[in-house]
Amino acid sequence: MPKILLVKTSSLGDVVHNLPVVTDIHAHVSNASIDWVVEENFADIPAMHPGVNRVIPVALRRWRKAPFSASVRTKVAAFREQLAATRYDFILDTQGLIKSAVITRLASGTRYGYAWDSAREPLAALFYKLTFTVPKALHAVERNRILAGKAFGYQPASGPIYGILPPTISLPWLPQQPYAVLLHATSRADKQWRVVNWLELGEYFNSIGMACILPWGSDAEHVQSALLSKGIASSIIPPRLTIREIAALLSGARIVVGVDTGIAHLAAALNVPIVAIFCASDPALTGVYTSGPATNLGNYGAPPSIAETIATVERLLSA
Repeated sequence: MPKILLVKTSSLGDVVHNLPVVTDIHAHVSNASIDWVVEENFADIPAMHPGVNRVIPVALRRWRKAPFSASVRTKVAAFREQLAATRYDFILDTQGLIKSAVITRLASGTRYGYAWDSAREPLAALFYKLTFTVPKALHAVERNRILAGKAFGYQPASGPIYGILPPTISLPWLPQQPYAVLLHATSRADKQWRVVNWLELGEYFNSIGMACILPWGSDAEHVQSALLSKGIASSIIPPRLTIREIAALLSGARIVVGVDTGIAHLAAALNVPIVAIFCASDPALTGVYTSGPATNLGNYGAPPSIAETIATVERLLSA
């Protein structure tokens, strides 16, 4: 039974993009046992994949706020001890950053990763025993899959399979009627879609008997949800949700419309119909990527119109 350690720590969308690697490995490597190192805030994502044996949380984002405190030193030592306790046959870093490469050095086993010309931070390649060149002009999902295929000696099959199962969680505040999830929130202002577009989209959903759920993850996003809710008749602002609760919410949605955010990628991974809106990034590299009912609209500096968005929603709803 080969023991495999995957290192993909963050962010939410990047972690989602790594899920098909787990499915691919189990399809090609007999009796593989897969552990995964991931940032603590995103640990629930690989945990939803039945092919992951153990999730190992790391808290780099929290630790670097007080790197020299006694508490952090103790927790780092415990993390290192946890990694070193298992001898892995393969340690695969699909992130290609110095921080993820350092984590591979803390584990015991042969380290694999991107070559100098392929890693997001080329110096990361110096930390691996074996490296592989993977074209940068590919979607992130395919880069992960190709790297894993080269490390384990197989050719990934066409079409990614994320393989996650949404948790069964009761959300008592959900409406009885069908609902759409509107993912309006993003940390970058240039990725935001115009408020007037969200209001018109909400009006469209109301006209076809669907409620609109407006999730949020920060105080500023909660304010934005409240602003939109005032203009959308049948709308609900949920409480702040955990990743497991977000997955349950998405899995029950009739459709999701969202800007370029990690939750949009989670919706695609759950095979929920989704329209992803791009205003300041290239969907060819980081768009929602699935063989399921998903469409990317817009591009860098060219957000989609409300008419184009509603037409796409209608097409997915009628499919």
